[in-house]
Amino acid sequence: MDRNLAIEAVRVTEMAAIASARLMGRGTKNESDQAAVDAMRRAFDALHIDGTVVIGEGERDEAPMLYIGERVGKREPGVPEVDIALDPLEGTNLCAYGRPGAISVVAMAGKGGLLNAPDTYMEKLAVGPRARGAIDLRKSPTENLRAIAERMKVYVEDLTVVILDRDRHADLINEVRHAGARIRLIEDGDVAGAISTCFEDTGVDVLMGIGGAPEGVIAAAAIRCVGGDMQGRLVPRNAEEIARAKKMGITDIGKIYTAEELAQGEVMFAATGVTSSDFLKGVRFFGGGCETHSVVMRSKTGTVRFVQSRHKFDKKPGYAP
Repeated sequence: MDRNLAIEAVRVTEMAAIASARLMGRGTKNESDQAAVDAMRRAFDALHIDGTVVIGEGERDEAPMLYIGERVGKREPGVPEVDIALDPLEGTNLCAYGRPGAISVVAMAGKGGLLNAPDTYMEKLAVGPRARGAIDLRKSPTENLRAIAERMKVYVEDLTVVILDRDRHADLINEVRHAGARIRLIEDGDVAGAISTCFEDTGVDVLMGIGGAPEGVIAAAAIRCVGGDMQGRLVPRNAEEIARAKKMGITDIGKIYTAEELAQGEVMFAATGVTSSDFLKGVRFFGGGCETHSVVMRSKTGTVRFVQSRHKFDKKPGYAP
């Protein structure tokens, strides 16, 4: 879990982003996702780790690679054992239809450091470092917005809240509007939405709403690296999902998890933009190569590095389309 591994993780997200960006706007979300999965799996083969995928593309019978439980990396004697949470293409629809905000992400922690979250929903509340300690999922959205505004020394009307544009959020959207905060509705990609709360240049202050539980763990790893704050609570849709969560070791379904409980110990996070957004630029192709924009973060140091890379396909045949 050293700084060299953090930089190596960027190579993994870069390869996945480049592969999926080739199919941007073609309307083939499954093909875009598969391209990212294939590229990311190849990239992991070069990492000097003994890694176990704890959040990935699904169960082994659902996914041929990067499935939950798959071991990746060179797995040589003496290499670090790490748990891995990944999403080769977060925002498949965004990539498939050429919309902003698709990214490729990887989070790593020491063995047992990442919550083995079931494939169900999670209610999430995330803020940046300036509002750390002000959030409480037990309280209403209005109460949280007032507490966040007070901590940040601004008015509620100054806050911008990111919410997934889903029918299930109709009441939440109405309450946030009534409270006076501004809203940015996003089609997909609440990992990027959560991370955006930690960077003032994005203009985003809060993430609220229900999204995927696995994505919640990935977002928590990133938020921990930059000193933000996040809480999450599982929202199973049926008895089958409750049973699955309990099988994965979660006994208290209604537990409110902190970011530190979702991603424990020393963690690192890397992401590469697939399509451009306020947070990361997307992949730009030119003759014989491409340019990528990534971010890599470590909780141990709190360092955030933005990496702009130019790749030449004749020098890096593995990156070529």
